[in-house]
Amino acid sequence: MAVNLVNLEAVGKVYGTRALLDGVSLGVSEGDRIGVVGRNGDGKTTLIRLLSKLEDADAGRVTHSGGLRLGVLTQHDSLDPAATVRHEVVGDMADHEWAGDAKIRDVLTGLFGGLDLPGFPQGLDTVIGPLSGGERRRIALAQLLIAEQDLIVLDEPTNHLDVEGIAWLARHLRSRRSSLVCVTHDRWFLDQVCTRMWDVQRGAVHEYEGGYSDYVFARAERERIAAQEESKRQNLMRKELAWLRRGAPARTSKPRFRIEAANALIEGEPPPRDTAELMRFANSRLGKTVFDLEDVSVQAGPKTLLKHLTWQLGPGDRVGLVGVNGSGKTSLLRALADTARSGGEVQSELVAGGRVKVGRTVKLAYLSQEVAELDPGKRVLEAVEQVRGRVDLGKGREMTASQLCERFGFVKEKQWTPVGDLSGGERRRLQILRLLMDEPNVLFLDEPTNDLDIETLTQLEDLLDGWAGSLVVISHDRFFLERTTDRVFALLGDGTLRMLPRGIDEYLERRARQREAVAAPAKSSGGGSASSGGAASPGSGASGGAAAKSAPAKPAAAARAEQKEMQRIERQLEKIEEKQSALHSAMAESATDFARVADLDAELRQLGGQREELESRWLELAEGQ
Repeated sequence: MAVNLVNLEAVGKVYGTRALLDGVSLGVSEGDRIGVVGRNGDGKTTLIRLLSKLEDADAGRVTHSGGLRLGVLTQHDSLDPAATVRHEVVGDMADHEWAGDAKIRDVLTGLFGGLDLPGFPQGLDTVIGPLSGGERRRIALAQLLIAEQDLIVLDEPTNHLDVEGIAWLARHLRSRRSSLVCVTHDRWFLDQVCTRMWDVQRGAVHEYEGGYSDYVFARAERERIAAQEESKRQNLMRKELAWLRRGAPARTSKPRFRIEAANALIEGEPPPRDTAELMRFANSRLGKTVFDLEDVSVQAGPKTLLKHLTWQLGPGDRVGLVGVNGSGKTSLLRALADTARSGGEVQSELVAGGRVKVGRTVKLAYLSQEVAELDPGKRVLEAVEQVRGRVDLGKGREMTASQLCERFGFVKEKQWTPVGDLSGGERRRLQILRLLMDEPNVLFLDEPTNDLDIETLTQLEDLLDGWAGSLVVISHDRFFLERTTDRVFALLGDGTLRMLPRGIDEYLERRARQREAVAAPAKSSGGGSASSGGAASPGSGASGGAAAKSAPAKPAAAARAEQKEMQRIERQLEKIEEKQSALHSAMAESATDFARVADLDAELRQLGGQREELESRWLELAEGQ
């Protein structure tokens, strides 16, 4: 029998005139791994603060079991700014003590990339005061995970973590015996870690068994049976469920819900995007050229981030960018955006060599990580109508500013709220909304999921599904990246941009090989000197000290020839993908003409063989880079 750790009995909490929680009764037992979801402002953070006794309830009672060891990660840390990282994380432990503890080694390596904290100026002896919010958050998370707890409560633990950090944290939490309650908008993380879900809605909390995929099914089914009038939300959930059930790349295992019921719910639900149709429409809006990069080098200050890059972003391309911090993802987008703003006449100051060519019809919208300042006195609807009153979504679809506001969660009364009264997440939503109202045909999204709740993310994904244009997304949210893009490229810190046919899984494998290559010389010399390659940065990969000593460097001309061949293969793979999509459409149209379907199927198999050969050659070249 599992021991009950925390009980909430008829708990209520009111802010001003609004009841965030009303008569909520819940419990957390040993072994529970609970994910908390809901719209921004509906009370998720309030719920876990009450559960942790960081706030008092206005009504009801919260009880903890005797001797409960509770660890809480809030959105604002309580670290001493005058203390060092060492003092806050390992305390007074001697180096040989904490370095001999496997758990501490795992936490430091997983969150900071090494025991010597390579991203911090003085390693463990770095003073906390001057550090960024993201760095402080990692320190607070490390401090919590190193301790022993019966229950861990985490509020947005994946904020400021990259794809690797999130994957490590999911593995770490699965291996712990502690119970877990976690608020996060990262759906991939929820599916990896949680076995129960709490959905906070309108003062109540609905419980669901299973991870995020199970929750999507159960909630859609519940709303269908109840025959509520929220058909728009039901359709969105069915679309997401269909994507999950059909083998989405973000899933590592099949959902645990009833397969027959799930299939019945999504019967007839089309794929999220008609890729061939969107490509045709994008071509008509953009022409043949969007961005062509020829032998481009990108530089930020004295550091060269990308070298001799030849790459093409075509009409209708939907590209995800991943990479180690500082590898140049944001700098690449800024270089393209700066050049586009000048109409292609003036190269960005970030471009240190080569040339960026911009299509004449390109109309770019760039969502940066910073939330643009808006007039705090303006109402939400006024801020949107300031850009445009109506927006053309393509294929005959048109929306007024008010209708699009509703799609993004700004209901009628909320549209008259002053911008200054909005939360950070609501301002982020408004920023994205204003960008889309300007009817761009090229979108750059740099960490668009920051501060957005899951419901808003599904609304954004649905909107992007029908948006015909070129899209580049930088995101640490694996689910969003794989849901909205068709191809993934990686910057691995070695000055190159690489296409990843297998997406995020391939990226994580490559990063693991890089770390092993850096660690190999240190192991062979018993922890050796910096000159042996042990001091190489995590992003230096196979071009670091170990690889340089184990094999002679390739001539520069040969390396460039291989790079060009890889880029040629990538363009061929894109064309094959377009042909395969067209063949699938033709097969659907000729479903009753069996002879025609057989011919198309033979052509499809032939293309599949060509694709396999090209991908094998690409991987062979990539291994040698």
